[in-house]
Amino acid sequence: MSSVASSKSRSGAYALIVVAYVLCIAAGLGVLLMLDVAEPWRALWADVVATLVIFAFSRVYKNSSFYDAYWSVIPPLLAGWWMWRSGMMADPRAIIVSVLVWLWAIRLTANWATFWEGLGHEDWRYPIVRGRAGKAAFWADLMGIHMFPTLIVFTACLPIYAVMAYGGSPLGWLDALAVIVTLGAILIELIADLQLHAFIKHKKTPGSFITTGLWAWSRHPNYFGELSFWWGLMLFGLAAAPEQWWWVIPGALAMTAMFVFASIPLMDERSAERRPAYREHIRRVSALVPLPPRQGSV
Repeated sequence: MSSVASSKSRSGAYALIVVAYVLCIAAGLGVLLMLDVAEPWRALWADVVATLVIFAFSRVYKNSSFYDAYWSVIPPLLAGWWMWRSGMMADPRAIIVSVLVWLWAIRLTANWATFWEGLGHEDWRYPIVRGRAGKAAFWADLMGIHMFPTLIVFTACLPIYAVMAYGGSPLGWLDALAVIVTLGAILIELIADLQLHAFIKHKKTPGSFITTGLWAWSRHPNYFGELSFWWGLMLFGLAAAPEQWWWVIPGALAMTAMFVFASIPLMDERSAERRPAYREHIRRVSALVPLPPRQGSV
């Protein structure tokens, strides 16, 4: 395919993605405005309905990567809705959290948009999930690829709700720590992604993988940054509503479990199958938290 045709195809794919997300946000907003239930349950139902709209596009176009941008598009909208509903537009903590969530979302969405290959590309993990499900592939697609991440992210967003609904107390040392962790997480993700994309652009040896920069100390520094972001939000939630710890903390724990027990093993298994030297890399370099690599060989 020529570069002009490829560009047109990609532009059309982007337009379709925009249509899908405009419709899913409109459907979610309709639920928010019409459903008469307490928060955060109203937002949860809106999130579920919006996910179903994206799922419908995924099925129609046979590409579950329609969902890929959902991860970063919805949290800032939830933050904005809860901020408005709670009347916290002038609260310092609420403003700080909103700005950080929007910074994270804009960076992550821009990263996806820049390197997305179009509708001819689907995340390699999705066919594996559907294939392992056999005859239940439809339900694996709906619940495993679409709804499960939605529920995890929503749970991890509950600290934002705590800030908006229970905030108003003066800023303290925990807020300062939360700012450092959350902003640091965004910077770590940015640096890790820039280093990775620079490596891919200039890679000359087939089968090689990045072992420089942050990637020399962690096999998945971008995941470390992502998880740190959600832990930073959890700290904000605790600062705003320490008595609500029992529903403020689980989101960050669930997010961590998903990355540690699902995402990282899948990524490492795939890399080891495609790159023979990667198994030694697994032995030497920390999976998540940046640490000095172990020396020597097996």
